[in-house]
Amino acid sequence: MNWEDAVTRTGQVIEWPYPVRYDKQNDVDVDVVVLGGGPGGCMAAISAAKKGLKVALLDKAYPKRSGGGSGFDHWLNTPNPASNVTPEDCVEWERVSFNGYSNSLSRYIAAREAYDTLLEIEKMGAKVRDLDDKFKGAPFRDEKTKFVYCYDYENRFQFRVWGATFKPAIFNECLQLGVQVFDRVIATSLLTEGGKQGARVVGATGFNMRTGEFYVFRAKATINAMNCHQGSWRFSTESIGLDTFKPNITGDGPAIMWRAGVELAQMERSKATMPPGYEYPSYGTGNWWNTWHPATIVDANGKEVPYLDADGNVVPVEDRCRPRPGQKFVAERSRHPLYCKPTMPADLADRIKKGEFVLPLYADLAGMPWYERDAIWGLMVGNEGRTKIPVIINYEAAGFDSHRDILQNYFTLSGEPYPSMDSTMALGPFRMEAFGNGGEVVVDWDLRTNLEGLYAVGDAILAGNYWYHACTTGRYAGRKAAEYAMSLQSQPAIDAHQVDEERARVYAPTKRKSGKDWIDWKELRFVGARAMQNYCGAVRNEGMMKMGLKWIQDIKNEHYPESYASNPHILLRVLETYNILTVDEIIFQACLARKASSEILGHFRQDYPEMDPPEWHKWLTIKQVDGETKTGDLALDFHGDLAENYEAHNPTYRGFLKKKKA
Repeated sequence: MNWEDAVTRTGQVIEWPYPVRYDKQNDVDVDVVVLGGGPGGCMAAISAAKKGLKVALLDKAYPKRSGGGSGFDHWLNTPNPASNVTPEDCVEWERVSFNGYSNSLSRYIAAREAYDTLLEIEKMGAKVRDLDDKFKGAPFRDEKTKFVYCYDYENRFQFRVWGATFKPAIFNECLQLGVQVFDRVIATSLLTEGGKQGARVVGATGFNMRTGEFYVFRAKATINAMNCHQGSWRFSTESIGLDTFKPNITGDGPAIMWRAGVELAQMERSKATMPPGYEYPSYGTGNWWNTWHPATIVDANGKEVPYLDADGNVVPVEDRCRPRPGQKFVAERSRHPLYCKPTMPADLADRIKKGEFVLPLYADLAGMPWYERDAIWGLMVGNEGRTKIPVIINYEAAGFDSHRDILQNYFTLSGEPYPSMDSTMALGPFRMEAFGNGGEVVVDWDLRTNLEGLYAVGDAILAGNYWYHACTTGRYAGRKAAEYAMSLQSQPAIDAHQVDEERARVYAPTKRKSGKDWIDWKELRFVGARAMQNYCGAVRNEGMMKMGLKWIQDIKNEHYPESYASNPHILLRVLETYNILTVDEIIFQACLARKASSEILGHFRQDYPEMDPPEWHKWLTIKQVDGETKTGDLALDFHGDLAENYEAHNPTYRGFLKKKKA
């Protein structure tokens, strides 16, 4: 029942169901505070708690299922006893595939410790093996260990897992270790030594989105485990679509980091996408990509559409998860010839238009070997994020049977190969903030930021992506933050003036402005998105971006103060809107700073049309110093020698790869 129905049926306005305590402040002293309760945040909390430290974990939702906790289907880039793929290999395929714009530092850490992390999570209760022998005899199953692999059945460094079991197991481990969990508490700022921007981080502030209570966390070490930024280009108060509006991913992390003086990079990266209202259920359409690989595709007459490898050879279903002759291995999302999976013909759209294949296309699971069909539909789709109920349960309740039926593909309905949109939409104003490999915080080999006492994990790290990366970097950063905290003799001091200023900022929207109509947060979100669409779309130039930046600044400085929050939940949305507008400012300034075009970054400038000139093949960094924006640059290989630096920073760590070398 929605709000309007409730009021109509009862004849009464429903009151806010929780006590509102805007005047209450809770002071919490811990050794380590973790901001964000996703998989990376929970693993960081576990790692620090295992050192015997007092740990607090904040999350704006309930961490048992938040932050991608509904599930995932594959655990990638994991050297293990059944594979000859090395951490260096895992880093290299991403570096080559993304023209160097992949954070090899955090990717190497993840690859070095991913197998150890997977086994540790298994001990917590997550399902990582085919213990019930459902896939016994399948070519992707290791009969000794009962691990099941995906994408490359020969090199076996990418695991299929029952990802829906992971987050509850990780969260329960947090509780068992005594981690203090503050659910429905959103972080609002970092606290710094002396209240100065760029100084050592000594904790954080937050507020409860139900009661409105304010929190001050004093900590020796702070870990940023908040998600990457989204929501800048796409927002509609009505046509929100099925996948474009993720209400809790709003750029809180980078906005909070920015205000504290943390260095960010690659904030100019984005990519074209569909407008709100034009998407289909995630993983709920028959296709050939990602989770659905290697599904057989047929046209409306049952004619099979061939999979082709990088050399143009037709690949039968039994070889679609094996490297072609001369190929080292197959990587999950690479489109580079050295590592790519076989896929649909590049000229599929033209062949459809000429009548060779009749629309619509379908995924023919019923015509595949039993193990591939059951792996795609039951295991992969069944465990991916937000698919269990809306896809598996609902489809089967409606009569779909993967052993009998074919499932329609929507990617080609308009004649375009991928995704389901026409070329005008692809070139239009709607963009996505490079989810996966996007811009975020710069870290060193301890996963520490440029501010002492502050660490980052998962998608909070520059170019972070995937569950394996979030969990493994969380485990690693928790270890490093704990070591730092244990090196300090006493708790740091909190600057009272900084706390008072943040409280005033947080609660300002709760006060109605007399003589004025208040502004709804949705209005601000909508007009901010329109500024991004108009002035930071597919084609950019300095004049347009300066206009857009001024527009965003005017919204933030002149109209945001007129917003009003009638209860703590609306206050949450108002503060998120402020964070999105802050991220919009950062994006505009980063785009202005990159005076070159770049295909991989989705950055096309009319005034600097040369594509990826060598002198601009680098990270662009951006941060605030004494309230002023400072930009810089960083070599793509700023990390130095990977193995040498990892060993130097982890001399006592003993994991699978260390034991293997010994």
